[in-house]
Amino acid sequence: QVQLVESGGDLVQAGGSLRLSCAAAGIIFRVNAMGWYRQAPGKQRELVAVITSSGSTHSADSVKGRFTISRDSALNTVYLQMNSLKPEDTGVYSCNADITTIGGSIIYWGQGTQVTVSS
Repeated sequence: QVQLVESGGDLVQAGGSLRLSCAAAGIIFRVNAMGWYRQAPGKQRELVAVITSSGSTHSADSVKGRFTISRDSALNTVYLQMNSLKPEDTGVYSCNADITTIGGSIIYWGQGTQVTVSS
């Protein structure tokens, strides 16, 4: 059984910063790509940023220059450093990971963590 456990969501004022963490736990052979998604109220879930096992990253245009995705492969953990937060960044942030276990490679999702940015 593999689980992704997120932390770091909070209420913050516009212009502030938050750091989200997502750790994969369980019997894991390899963690491949990891990513962060967000869903604002009344909107569809959207990709925020993704990082491959080799460290290549891709971010949504709306967060470029403000958010940075990184990972610690030894800890099977992905981070999202969010700076210069805006009210429109408010939403539930969820991580996902392509994880190889004894049963093969499966995409796992975390439970989500709430980020609220006040104006």
